[in-house]
Amino acid sequence: MIEGPVFDPAFRAQLGVLLDWRRDVRRFRRDPLPPGMLERLLDAACLAPSVGLSQPWRFVAVDDPARRASVRANFTRCNAEALAAQPSDRMAAYARLKLAGLDAAPVHLAVFADPATDQGHGLGRRTMPEMLEYSVVAAAHTLWLAARAEGIGMGWVSILDPGGIAETLEVPSDWKLIGYFCLGYAEAEDVRPVLEREGWERRRPNELFLLRR
Repeated sequence: MIEGPVFDPAFRAQLGVLLDWRRDVRRFRRDPLPPGMLERLLDAACLAPSVGLSQPWRFVAVDDPARRASVRANFTRCNAEALAAQPSDRMAAYARLKLAGLDAAPVHLAVFADPATDQGHGLGRRTMPEMLEYSVVAAAHTLWLAARAEGIGMGWVSILDPGGIAETLEVPSDWKLIGYFCLGYAEAEDVRPVLEREGWERRRPNELFLLRR
């Protein structure tokens, strides 16, 4: 029998620090990541759990300037629509927010779920097919933590038209966009979420809902 590792109190404390300092970064320095770093981070992301061991995540690095410009235009259109949909008393607050790091981040990464994957033979998703997408979200979060442990910031850009992104990147038509991410070194560090710092929302205290019968 293989014995698993022992995680001591010092490690658990450091894990808590990592979780606490994981932030959604929107302001990046333009410094490139070290050679091979993105590949290392994606190797870590692929250690995430996936339903039926399906590994349905598909990573697309977006390096081409023309495609990045198309993504930027997609964001600009969607953000203008989101601003127009805000209640009048929140429009000014919304307009002040910086909601993407698309211009400065050295790495753009689109992450898709592949619903047609044969890997896993359909195990665990007959009644809950959305588990494929949840598996990709788990991979994205694993990537986020791995990046933070390397001192690299990551931001999730969700104000996008997924169909337009799929068209821009020319991926298979049945792939579903789960997230478009910016990665790079943050301009500044802060333990508080940016939306809390900018007065948009406050993080609520932990609540445990436990039902006993």
